[in-house]
Amino acid sequence: MRLEKVIATALKNANDDHYVLSLMVAKRSNELAEGAEPMIKADKNKMKLTDIALYEIAEGLIVLDKIIDN
Repeated sequence: MRLEKVIATALKNANDDHYVLSLMVAKRSNELAEGAEPMIKADKNKMKLTDIALYEIAEGLIVLDKIIDN
């Protein structure tokens, strides 16, 4: 899937709020940097952590409620 489409889908999962999406990506990217395993089939050494986070959000694996609770 093209990155533009992934971003559009992820944005819908973030209530169409760019600020919320950026917070979700930042938080998940930090978790990945600290050793969390990706929820999608991805190699952390070959993909940017922000791209992995975007794909996870677009797939619905990371939800807004989960980010707020932490």
